[in-house]
Amino acid sequence: MFEGDLKLVDYPIPERGEDEALIRVLMAGICNTDLEIIKGYKEFKGILGHEFVGIVEEHDNSDLLAKRVVGEINCGCGECEYCVKGLKTHCKNRRVLGILNHDGAFAEYLVLPGDNLHPIPESISDEEAVFVEPLAAGFQVTRQVQVKPSDRVIVLGDGKLGFLVAQVLAMTGCDLLAAGKYPDKLSLFKSKGIETRLTDNLGRREEADVVIDCTGSPKGFVTALELVRPRGIVVLKSTVAEKRGPDLTPLVVNEITLIGSRCGPFPPAIRALEKGLVDVNPLISGIFSIDNGVDAFKDASQKGTFKILLRVGWK
Repeated sequence: MFEGDLKLVDYPIPERGEDEALIRVLMAGICNTDLEIIKGYKEFKGILGHEFVGIVEEHDNSDLLAKRVVGEINCGCGECEYCVKGLKTHCKNRRVLGILNHDGAFAEYLVLPGDNLHPIPESISDEEAVFVEPLAAGFQVTRQVQVKPSDRVIVLGDGKLGFLVAQVLAMTGCDLLAAGKYPDKLSLFKSKGIETRLTDNLGRREEADVVIDCTGSPKGFVTALELVRPRGIVVLKSTVAEKRGPDLTPLVVNEITLIGSRCGPFPPAIRALEKGLVDVNPLISGIFSIDNGVDAFKDASQKGTFKILLRVGWK
């Protein structure tokens, strides 16, 4: 059921700060995080949206002007110990596009630091470019976990993120299984040569070396703990508004390594799209104009829907 309090309003064009670029948004995507925010996650108030492609209209660096770009969503302060170490995604003073203290991409214009921007090759369509940010989150898993071809890996969740993460993991040559609730969604995984199974048909001890929770549900973490082998690894990709916590005893008893995984590297995501190593087009369930943004959210919240895109502007 759609629970959000959303409305279309007139909003002034944002003013760019020092080292920031003014970007005219072409297209943006609605993701699970956006749906969780309208349920109360992060208590964000403002313009949503963090998956986008747009054109740089203003920036002090002329090399970026008129370029079609995507953007990393974390804006660090540049001065704290984390920023100095190159960890701006963990800056305690960070702003996050459309999520934390920074208006997002569901608008005609947004601003981001120039260092956050990545030009997009012409061979990648606007529709595909919107997926760079979530696909980068998939590549973050392989940054954090050294997955070997001999590893048994289970991706939990048959939604958008699960499909992207599974395609990234398939590149490692591991023994990969994708599990979800919906046969029609799992058919997309099968079309990419990925073994699938309904979650209800999983054994309680599949003895996976690595389990990646992409379910977007608190129950996903519980299932992951049931499936991972002792001394295995659980990677948590889900962000949910619900505050109830699971029983963490299995983490202790089975000496499980738990890894939180969030934003990832853009360059490998862009290369994967450019070379056709990852297919995102089957995930597009519909495209709405920004004027019909509230209806787009209603569609995005329906079970069985993959990615809803918002067409904001034109080239």
